[in-house]
Amino acid sequence: MSDRRNGDVAVVTGAASGIGAATARLLADRGWRVVLADVQGEQVEELAWRIGPAARALRVDVAREEDVSAAVDLAVEAFGRLDLMFANAGVFGAYGPVHTADMAAVDTTWAINLRGVFLSMKHAARVMRPRGSGVIVATTSPAAVVGGVGNHAYSAAKAGILGLMRSVAGELRPHGIRVNAVMPGPTATPMNADLATGDATAIERTVELLKSRTDGKRPAFAEDIAEAVAFLASPAAEMITAHTLVVDGGFTAIPGDSRWTKGENAAGGAIFEAGRRAT
Repeated sequence: MSDRRNGDVAVVTGAASGIGAATARLLADRGWRVVLADVQGEQVEELAWRIGPAARALRVDVAREEDVSAAVDLAVEAFGRLDLMFANAGVFGAYGPVHTADMAAVDTTWAINLRGVFLSMKHAARVMRPRGSGVIVATTSPAAVVGGVGNHAYSAAKAGILGLMRSVAGELRPHGIRVNAVMPGPTATPMNADLATGDATAIERTVELLKSRTDGKRPAFAEDIAEAVAFLASPAAEMITAHTLVVDGGFTAIPGDSRWTKGENAAGGAIFEAGRRAT
């Protein structure tokens, strides 16, 4: 089956860099038409120019309903339809101990990371329901399910996305609309480069730092996550909804190699009641 989707239309939020930009480029390469939405207006305009006639750009603050609505309207006005909403925009946001939390920063984190996803789903559904088809994908994080990975506000928002995704999937399934989430693990993106090194452009250094934390295994790249989003938007995923696709090289489910298969345990054996051992 060809992976080209000539004529299909996507809105990608957080499209100026990282996972959003990689997804926009991949979709365009495969025949999609894309609306690139990001609060970084100049950067998203430049990316749209590089992609060419199949792209439109719009400065969008996903916490503002009128901005998100405008991005969806642009897709319909420019390209006639909306087939995929990729609710990807997010920030690391407020960090620090819970007892000293700056609630204004926490509220802003939630407004971008969770309200923005809610608004993306709302306005995608507004135009997808009459057509009886469409796909919505939201970006979550291992911080949604593993403590200590992200800050408190970020973790709460990313966990909220999972509940929201399943709830909206239940509503929209009878209307032919699938709703899923993608969960990237450690990924070499500008945001993670800034967190790891203080320099958003230091991607190669970030790759090496992430490798050092994962026993030399490479981290994900933005293109890996883009492939996952493209799959979820494709006919091959027609039976997949209310699902979280984890793209993390085992980071979430495999916190470490099993000590029961190597070293002194490599020869095998068994442990029974009261520590009785057999070989």
